[in-house]
Amino acid sequence: MINKWRASFKGQRAIVVCSIIILLFFVVTLLAPWIAPHDPVKVNLLQKLKSPSLDHWLGTDHLGRDTLSRLIYGARVSLGFATLIFLSSLIIGILVGSVSGYVGGWVDSVLMRFCEGVMAFPNLVLVLGIVGIFGPGLMQVLLALMMVQWVYYARICRNMVVSLKERNFIAAARISGSSSWTIIRKHIIPNVQRPIVVMGTLEMGWAIMDISALSFLGLGIQPPNAEWGAMIHEGTGYIRSHPELMIYPGVMILLVVITFNILGEALSERYGIAKR
Repeated sequence: MINKWRASFKGQRAIVVCSIIILLFFVVTLLAPWIAPHDPVKVNLLQKLKSPSLDHWLGTDHLGRDTLSRLIYGARVSLGFATLIFLSSLIIGILVGSVSGYVGGWVDSVLMRFCEGVMAFPNLVLVLGIVGIFGPGLMQVLLALMMVQWVYYARICRNMVVSLKERNFIAAARISGSSSWTIIRKHIIPNVQRPIVVMGTLEMGWAIMDISALSFLGLGIQPPNAEWGAMIHEGTGYIRSHPELMIYPGVMILLVVITFNILGEALSERYGIAKR
């Protein structure tokens, strides 16, 4: 009993700490224009590769741009667009999964075979193929990641709906004359929403890593805009003389991804939700 209480307390503490860290990151992204000490894209070659000082707390990059300001604005891209990918994929996945699981028949077969076909390819390989078709750019990357991510939510949601639709309260709603859409909207989606959202916290970390990886390869956000993966790419030419240009954004990616992963694991254990 005591061990169970201790485990519960540790899980609760992890959720609280990780939630606070993530909240702070989002606050920083929202207040970036007021927090950032300098313009993140302003070039000043006279100040290039400066060491940390009172004017530039983390120094400057190879074009004299303030590193701290670029990290702050880079968080807006990484976190902001990862959240957009998460919410869009979540909404599409829940809708498609709910319809597929509840309607069944040929609708279920067609939708699930499509999802299985997408899931047969590694995420990054499929995203690279889509970006290769549409060309490099942040919007193309976002579209590609959305096209890949929603199928996982749809698959998980469909399996939950198949078992859920046999429950007595669904049968009662059907007998009372409620339409299929009303049942899905009022009874199905609310019951699958929380487990899917909990599992989605783990996907946030992957979304951030995918955005950063594609930007590192030059397929995501384009210069001079700031993004953590792009900043690492720009710092590769100075890895020996100024490795901090790669270390700073790398540490930010590591911290955010680990925080989301720990939060997702803690929430999954707390609510007894199996991870995909």
